[in-house]
Amino acid sequence: MKDVIQAKRVVKDNSGPGKYDTDYVIGQDNVKVFGMDVHNPVFGIAAGLILLFIVATLLFPAGSKEVLMGARTWSIDNFDWLFMIGCNLFVLFCLALIVLPVGKIRLGGETAKAEYSTLSWFSMLFAAGMGIGLMFWSVAEPVAYYTDWYGTPLNVAARTEQGMELALGATMFHWGLHPWAIYAVVGLSLAFFAYNKGLPLTIRSAFYPLLGSRCWGPIGHLIDILAVLATIFGLATSLGLGAQQAAGGLSFLFGIENNLTTQVGFIVLVTAIAMVSVARGLDGGVKLLSNINMIIAAALIALIIVVGPTLTIFSSVATVTSAYAENFLPLSNWIGRDDSTWYHGWTVFYWAWWVSWSPFVGMFIARVSKGRTVREFVTAVLLIPTVVTIVWMAVMGGTAMDQATHGVGQLADGISDVAQAMFQMFEHLPLSGLLSIIGIVLVLVFFVTSSDSGSLVIDSITAGGKLDAPVPQRLFWASVEGIIACALLVGGGNEALTALQAGAITTGLPFTLVLILMCVSLYRGLQTELR
Repeated sequence: MKDVIQAKRVVKDNSGPGKYDTDYVIGQDNVKVFGMDVHNPVFGIAAGLILLFIVATLLFPAGSKEVLMGARTWSIDNFDWLFMIGCNLFVLFCLALIVLPVGKIRLGGETAKAEYSTLSWFSMLFAAGMGIGLMFWSVAEPVAYYTDWYGTPLNVAARTEQGMELALGATMFHWGLHPWAIYAVVGLSLAFFAYNKGLPLTIRSAFYPLLGSRCWGPIGHLIDILAVLATIFGLATSLGLGAQQAAGGLSFLFGIENNLTTQVGFIVLVTAIAMVSVARGLDGGVKLLSNINMIIAAALIALIIVVGPTLTIFSSVATVTSAYAENFLPLSNWIGRDDSTWYHGWTVFYWAWWVSWSPFVGMFIARVSKGRTVREFVTAVLLIPTVVTIVWMAVMGGTAMDQATHGVGQLADGISDVAQAMFQMFEHLPLSGLLSIIGIVLVLVFFVTSSDSGSLVIDSITAGGKLDAPVPQRLFWASVEGIIACALLVGGGNEALTALQAGAITTGLPFTLVLILMCVSLYRGLQTELR
């Protein structure tokens, strides 16, 4: 108690003009148990709810899937307008921050220095943000739209020149400005209130201008618990479904049977590597793996450009860019759409998924962004990844569309298995074996970086905003992700994983409102800092 009182006095004495005058001390509600330093009650309630959910899903996989799929469908069908309006607002808000005077504010104060090189910084935020998803969907998604696998964007005719262009543009729409704006709002809010206002690096801190000291009470606990649940469910789902995809790729390439043993083996391997990485910390683990990620990804793209349809790839850069720009407003609109099946099943689904991932990705980006200006932060998080994604989409999606439109290979018949689409494309390129091996390695490393960066984020939230929680605590969350994925895969199979995914997406509805309030809170905070 004496230590807490002394710590409060230190905060008060050093609050400075930019700090909030609060008595709250990072970690003051924490308890030490089993070698861990955990926040009471966020850690206990979150862990209990996770255990309850997993047990219920394993005991009643079909029923859980039905209930959660119903909740997901209800959220998407009835609140499509909220998802569309909210995500459009996030893009406009971030673009405004780049040009407004608040853009010159530096995270951490005027004298703060960046902790990581620009290349390492970008590598980490990109790997955590969506690296693994692009590996599969940059091939499967445009082909799905072109061949009318599950509707076509804006009801364009399938297998036409216009259909091909819109397929690339719509795919880019789902992986461009909108998701990165969602991440930027959360990341910038957390970084600003932690580094400039002296608050804990946890989700609740972003609402201090609106809630004041109530942030440290039940309302703040609820916000952090929701963030933990959304993050752990999203990561476990991706790990489980990713194991099925990776096993499918191994089966396609090497004839290894795609069964439960192979899938669980993949999860165990990813979890083991992630635990080693997370034990090494941010610099020795995530940073190193993220840099390796970008090197391997760049090598894969360069190799495809050389051995693939080079001229088509170069022309696809212009096609993707122009199709994205031309269809940005029509695809952003939700009023009077006559392609509701497509945009509910794809666009609104994606927006809900990105929002549900925003606590994890946003907090991780905040963790590594001290010393950057607001303008530099938003530019790096919003615009640069969009440009990189255009190039990625031109190479991967452009090559896939070239095969689909010219009747080459299985992609010409449409999507039979999302997990194998990328490998089916590689099969009809020179050096297909080498490309496939690089692809599998890249998938593995992307999964590891997502897992260990997610573990660090959950660890910070459940430690009350502490950044130096004990190693056993980091290992706990890294192992829990793998255990959840394995348990659901073994106990309930694809039904259990689909239920978990539906649960994660359903959390996107309340978090959309949370993010809108976060924009208001952040702008108020930035204005006080500017003054």
